[in-house]
Amino acid sequence: MHKTILLISLNRHHVPYPVYPLGISYLKAYLNKHLPEKYDIEIVDCNISDDALLEEKIRSLSPSYIGFSMRNVDGANSLDRTNFINEYARIIKSVKEHTDAVTIIGGSAFSIYPKELFESISPHYGIIGEGEQSLLKLVTKLERGETPYDIEGLVYRDSAGQCVCNMEHTSYIPDFELEYEESSLDYYWTNSGVLNIQTKRGCPYNCIYCTYPLIDGRKIRTFSPVSIVDKLVELKQKHNIDYLFFTDSVFNIKNEYNIELAKEIIARGLKIRWGGYFSPSNLTDSMLELFAKSGLTHIEFGTESLSNTQLKNYGKNFTVDDVVKVSQLCLKHNIYYAHFLILGGYGETWQTIEETMANSRKLGYTVFFPYYGMRIYKGTKLQQIAIAKGIISKDDNLMEPTYYIEEGMDLERIRKMARATGKAWIFPDDSDSHVVDEFRKKRKKKGLLWEYLRKP
Repeated sequence: MHKTILLISLNRHHVPYPVYPLGISYLKAYLNKHLPEKYDIEIVDCNISDDALLEEKIRSLSPSYIGFSMRNVDGANSLDRTNFINEYARIIKSVKEHTDAVTIIGGSAFSIYPKELFESISPHYGIIGEGEQSLLKLVTKLERGETPYDIEGLVYRDSAGQCVCNMEHTSYIPDFELEYEESSLDYYWTNSGVLNIQTKRGCPYNCIYCTYPLIDGRKIRTFSPVSIVDKLVELKQKHNIDYLFFTDSVFNIKNEYNIELAKEIIARGLKIRWGGYFSPSNLTDSMLELFAKSGLTHIEFGTESLSNTQLKNYGKNFTVDDVVKVSQLCLKHNIYYAHFLILGGYGETWQTIEETMANSRKLGYTVFFPYYGMRIYKGTKLQQIAIAKGIISKDDNLMEPTYYIEEGMDLERIRKMARATGKAWIFPDDSDSHVVDEFRKKRKKKGLLWEYLRKP
């Protein structure tokens, strides 16, 4: 008798565009490969399915296990402090009313707040961090009637009813398994013009605000370049999808791997365009030339500030000179680039704001996407700083969007200073972002499209 495992992506956030639920596709592919054939793995994507369709799916499948994936806690935007957790919890509660399946929660949001979310939502189990091996072991042990409490990353209740979190991961999957949901590809390609894929996991950097080391761990793991390109070829040939975004926390963490990947794309004659998140450090002229030849058209730099004082405050490992040099290299190789900034964060002063504005004038044909203040997440250095400064208490669970905005900052004054530079500054609540929607939806353009907002 076949049993069904239902994986549900809870995300319904569409800004700036809907994002394909990559995490549960990795899970599905891994389970399909390693579980016996008697298990059917199904997916529901809440970006596409409303509550009624979800309930109908549960009734028709009668799953034995349901895994819920929580993508983001919130939008990390102080100008829109919507908390996504409440909607996730509502959907899970509704699902639990229609099934007696074993419920399991995972995903990036859960990995940041495992105990808090486990206590408030009360699933049977949770999984912190990389989930493929842990989920496989959990299902296998439960099917055998064995106690699963030694599984890495598992969250559960012990015999006394206390929540226990097995935080540490020591083993990781050696390579990825990925099966895109073909029924969903047209929706994302039409509405986003971008499809995402991951080439590596883990982040070794020490940015004071960042949760990636909590979610993926610090150990860098790369996936086979041949396997990655196989998948890209399949997407191009079967679905005519020719724009990919690499969702690695920082693409240029391990450039010997990236060079191998780019060479594989070129050797296979694959004509695609691609983009990714990059650090302004650890890039050379020859690397960018090679990446551009392989199809790199867009770089989103996690620059955060154009003041050396602030870069140090934020825990960055590069300087403003590095930012200027790499921006010039992007122009040389016809690569569109944008800089994402955090203004008003820890240590910001009006002098450092002035430095950022002055240095922005050195960068031609770019777009600046500034956020105001820093989202304080549990487990980060910023949390420790905020506690020490009395901004939050050590008992604050930080599940509600909470921001570190340096005393004395004024958003409207910052906006005025940004406009005075003559550069393209797009704040999260600016109407200019609708220009991109125009190109994406009405003109059927593919890619990130923020290049249409650039100024000299």
